[in-house]
Amino acid sequence: MLLKRLHDALKATLLFERRFEPWFRPAFDKLLRDPLACLLQLLINARRHDDGLGLAEERLLPGEEAFLQQIIDRMAQQMRNHFPPGAYLRGGNTKTHGLLRGTVTVFDGLPAHLRHGVFAEPRSYPAWVRYSGPGPTTPADIDDVGFVSMAIKLMDVPGPKIWDDETSTQDLICICTPTFVTPDTRANAALQEWSLREMPLYYFIDPRAPHILDMLMQALWNKTQSNPLGEHYYSCTPYLLGEGQAMQYAFAPRTSVYRKIPRLPLRPPDNYLSDNMVRTLAETDVEFDITVQVQTDPFRMPIENNAVLWPTRLSPRVPVARLHIPRQAFAPHEQLGFVSNLSFSPWHCLPAHRPLGNQNRARWRLYETLSRLRQTNDHTPHIEPSGRETNSGEFGAAGMDPTHAQGADRP
Repeated sequence: MLLKRLHDALKATLLFERRFEPWFRPAFDKLLRDPLACLLQLLINARRHDDGLGLAEERLLPGEEAFLQQIIDRMAQQMRNHFPPGAYLRGGNTKTHGLLRGTVTVFDGLPAHLRHGVFAEPRSYPAWVRYSGPGPTTPADIDDVGFVSMAIKLMDVPGPKIWDDETSTQDLICICTPTFVTPDTRANAALQEWSLREMPLYYFIDPRAPHILDMLMQALWNKTQSNPLGEHYYSCTPYLLGEGQAMQYAFAPRTSVYRKIPRLPLRPPDNYLSDNMVRTLAETDVEFDITVQVQTDPFRMPIENNAVLWPTRLSPRVPVARLHIPRQAFAPHEQLGFVSNLSFSPWHCLPAHRPLGNQNRARWRLYETLSRLRQTNDHTPHIEPSGRETNSGEFGAAGMDPTHAQGADRP
């Protein structure tokens, strides 16, 4: 009881601070974020040991399967605790801010070492782009943890896929922080235990196994969000870029977007993030550069530890494609039936982009299990989209009752 009260007081303090961030956070980020990130990364690396792995080389974590099962059990129980039968939401990235039509165009003239998988040749792919909040619940936007994610489903992608429940898609999964919240599945199992107890902040400050440096690194990018269409997004976990070469990818915004949050520091509208997306796309197209960062140092740019920031001075992020989101009218609540039928997973991929590392390995069975739990409970079948769904009528026909359809199983 005392721990819970202390946790809730700490959380309330954080949420209070979020209401004032828009007035000082831009200057803080411009002046201090990069130097502080370098300092934190120096401290994180000083505590690590070299596993002796080569480039793009993986190694099973001791006890990896047991940690994965703990994550699955705890997240599934969390879903049962939060959602009534027949109305399960997804266990991660639970609140949908919008699902948008887009096109990804691969640049011509890329260097040979980058021309693999979907980047092998200059061409365009239709895409669905989903923006969401962290979960496992769907609070008012001002009351979340300052985190947004973006999941892109490319369609008309030829060739065999690793997970063949979809035959023509390639998914790209990103979040707004360049490092993942946990370094590995061992730590993620601990986070899920604290989350199940409704005290996730204690994962970072638990004196028995603290993750203070990881918390501070996350805090440099978590903030009061104003418009998901204007944020940077990062894969955080590594992927193959052709055989024997690892990469992380990222999305860099190119468009000025509407960012005003009404009524701060008082209570803004519950869904101002989607409101700002709707207003932006009523007035202008939005674009992102897609970049890849190739692993060049197996210790400083590790595969099995996702809380380490890959240094851009060792390997810059190179633009390889562009995401174009045209002006469009959309009503997030009308899309939820269609969204509930979609599954985003890093394992919806070509072999040339196979996910790497223990947390990516965990995502296959974790996502599949939680998706089956939700869709079976809600009688919502999984569908592979064609890219030709264009209006709310088609969204509704593809899915369930929209009141049951927030979120996504997959981060």
